[in-house]
Amino acid sequence: MKSAKRQSESTVDGAAEAIYRFEAVNRFRDFKAFHIEQALAFKNHLAEQRGATSGQPLSKSTLYAMLTHLKRFFQWLAAEPGYRSLLKYTDAEYFNITEKEARVATARRERPHPSIAQVLHTIKVMPTSTIVERRDRALIAFTLLTGARDSAIASFKIKHTDVRNRRVFQDAREVNTKFSKSFPTYFFPVDPTLDTIVVDWVAELCERLLYGPDDPLFPSTKVHLNKEGQFATEGLSREPWKTAAPIRVTFRKAFTAAGLPYFNPHAFRHTLVELAQTRCRTPEQFKAWSQNLGHEGVLTTFVSYGAVSTQRQGELIAALDGRPSAQSAEGLDEVIAVLTRVRAGL
Repeated sequence: MKSAKRQSESTVDGAAEAIYRFEAVNRFRDFKAFHIEQALAFKNHLAEQRGATSGQPLSKSTLYAMLTHLKRFFQWLAAEPGYRSLLKYTDAEYFNITEKEARVATARRERPHPSIAQVLHTIKVMPTSTIVERRDRALIAFTLLTGARDSAIASFKIKHTDVRNRRVFQDAREVNTKFSKSFPTYFFPVDPTLDTIVVDWVAELCERLLYGPDDPLFPSTKVHLNKEGQFATEGLSREPWKTAAPIRVTFRKAFTAAGLPYFNPHAFRHTLVELAQTRCRTPEQFKAWSQNLGHEGVLTTFVSYGAVSTQRQGELIAALDGRPSAQSAEGLDEVIAVLTRVRAGL
């Protein structure tokens, strides 16, 4: 899955968990003894399970994901030596859920994401008296300026940031990017305040703390034992975060302190695409915006992030009077031309 299918660690872990749960229910019988009744019994077992945290029945999306992993595993196994004569490729189909359940599981829903005003308010009320607090503020500003994923942010080094030209280079050789893609990202035109915060942060690292190009852009927190024998913060280390978990903790603390619901770092990418819908006036501009997010095709931005919010949908519909302007018709022609080229592979 990882090497041949180029799938992430989290996807591989999900498959391993699904296979283990199936084996546990079937008392770890040899896969050569697989029968479709085992698949049906496992689906019934899952239907009776409840989430450890919520106490509610497992969601349709959870069932769909787990059973899809098992379906693909048995399809793969049926073609392997020693199993070809014992397993049928079509037996894996018994892990399917009903079409109705599949539609519910895969339906696209509006994902909550912060408005620009909410992010700016959160940054405004964040304390800045300590170096750790200034790092946290710069972290949130940087995330909205670049739309970078939290795994990439945790691995950025100072040398990947070019504040003079307002850009960062997501170098897959050193930065943990999705699908190991390397690409430049220019600061999105959100608010000058964010630019200033990030520029000042890089200057503080380099000029006051004397960090070098290979030091982390967002160093981890240095912790020590105080006189009372308790762990306490002692500035920054020169080591990067090992995972993105501390970044998400920082986001949760900041939004909670600002009196707002928690938004994870990935939600900022949806915020930026929503901003693009009001800023971009031509297909070329939207393509540049999409490319800045690291998307190879503009359709990825449209399909995965480009859903119009419910409120905006109502505003747009209410503003239509049935008389298209020359400008809107010309813009529509440009969009159609671009999509035609995309589908043709040009």
